Amino acid sequence: MAAALHCLSSSCLALPSKFGNLSLNGPSTSSASSTHFPSLSFSANLSHDFFSKGFLNLGPVQRSVRRSVVCEAAPTKKPDSAEKRARQAEKRRIYNKSRKSEIKTRMKKVLEALDVLKKKPDAQAEEVLSIEKLIGEAYSIIDKAVKVGTLHRNTGARRKSRLARRKKAVEIQKGWYTPADSEVTA
Repeated sequence: MAAALHCLSSSCLALPSKFGNLSLNGPSTSSASSTHFPSLSFSANLSHDFFSKGFLNLGPVQRSVRRSVVCEAAPTKKPDSAEKRARQAEKRRIYNKSRKSEIKTRMKKVLEALDVLKKKPDAQAEEVLSIEKLIGEAYSIIDKAVKVGTLHRNTGARRKSRLARRKKAVEIQKGWYTPADSEVTA
């Protein structure tokens, strides 16, 4: 605050050269300044409204006994970049939250369908086709989330692998798939 007042007073004290015959120290002997402004002084009160807009406001201020010139100056304030970053982060957070929720929902549907198929005693191999369609949809959603940057690519790959391993485990249990000796079963 003291630095601002010092800067303010130094910039306002440079004004006498622009006013010519006006005096800042009180009544002067020149007829021009004494007729219009009997005594000029600077107000130390800063108006926040003018200060924040960055205007230089010079004008007579009406007081009970005498007139004075008010000098208020400030640089224009740039918009705060931290506030903008906070707004952008909030938008991304909501967007990413909905994408992650959709991924979890799709994975849950696939895993539930696989559990139902696993517990079903008279399951047919054709029933896997509907689950493969669900897996394809889940893969698509996961790949889009990785592409946009919502998920890391390794996380996306791990989730897709989890679905594929569960499907393969059900197929092996039902006897619809026979792994080769080199492959490890889940």
